[in-house]
Amino acid sequence: MDYVNLGKTGLKVSKLCLGCMTYGSSEWRPWVLDYDASLPFFKQAWEAGINFYDTADMYSVGASEEVTGRALREVAGKAWRDGVVIASKVFNPMSKAPNDKGLSRKHIMAAIDASLNRLGTDYVDLYQIHRFDPETPIEETLEALHDVVKAGKARYIGASSMWAWQFMDMLATSKAHGWTPFVSMQPQYNLVYREEEREMLRLCAAKGIGVIPWSPLARGFLAQDRQRPTPGQNTPKGETTRASSDPFADHLYYGESDFDVKDALNTVAEARGLPPMQIALAWVLSKPVITAPIIGASKEHHIPDALKALEVKLTADEVQALEAAYKPKPVTDHG
Repeated sequence: MDYVNLGKTGLKVSKLCLGCMTYGSSEWRPWVLDYDASLPFFKQAWEAGINFYDTADMYSVGASEEVTGRALREVAGKAWRDGVVIASKVFNPMSKAPNDKGLSRKHIMAAIDASLNRLGTDYVDLYQIHRFDPETPIEETLEALHDVVKAGKARYIGASSMWAWQFMDMLATSKAHGWTPFVSMQPQYNLVYREEEREMLRLCAAKGIGVIPWSPLARGFLAQDRQRPTPGQNTPKGETTRASSDPFADHLYYGESDFDVKDALNTVAEARGLPPMQIALAWVLSKPVITAPIIGASKEHHIPDALKALEVKLTADEVQALEAAYKPKPVTDHG
């Protein structure tokens, strides 16, 4: 496993990050695995050298953080806090209470303590805002995050899907006040969703921001053998429980041009004699701005397959073939 700096920081993270939304409680989503079913995937990841783990308070309404902390203590042993980089997030509602959501100072201060309690640790390495909060002044949010870092409850702070102008505004405001700056951005990025290339990824490259994209395989669309639906036919589903019960994926993907990209991916993969998911993940990894894609794993072969993608180097002609069929689409994930 290769390790790289997260943006301009000195923090070393593995080239793959294990996304932990899959682990928690099936009461939240039917495809989520409980602790016993989750543990083998943490073991696989840790033994492969993956030291970077991403969760959020809203995943399984806190149960994902509980499973993540417990599993990492089990697989990493005494090295679990020195050897592990834990990322979590704040923003989404945790209950129906009016202040149990968003990026107010009140919620951030309560949320970080709750996350640390569930994870079973004194600090997280990376504390991220899950979305932009239009109802809270950015100065309030940024000062609260700064105070979280100064209190020793987080080592670094990061952000996730938002408009580039919003992120730049927050970066500039932090700098003007001398507050802790964001060091990472977690956008959606894959072969069938490349809208962040227009501004966000260029901004991150210019400012030295680490990029840890979510959904690098388009929630499995690029990994599985899905056929283009005929007129009147329902969108075909994949092999996993999540693929057959994920309405958000239907909202993001499965357009006509997405299947054109998938056809190109299948052609390149067949010529290489490799699974399409390895080619799709290798494409994301080939972009210099990318620090570590966030991968999911719910089947035994998922992590080994992702690890093999680290060894795949695409040619310029292959990259051109993969990218040629892409057509711009609406931005659908900024909250």
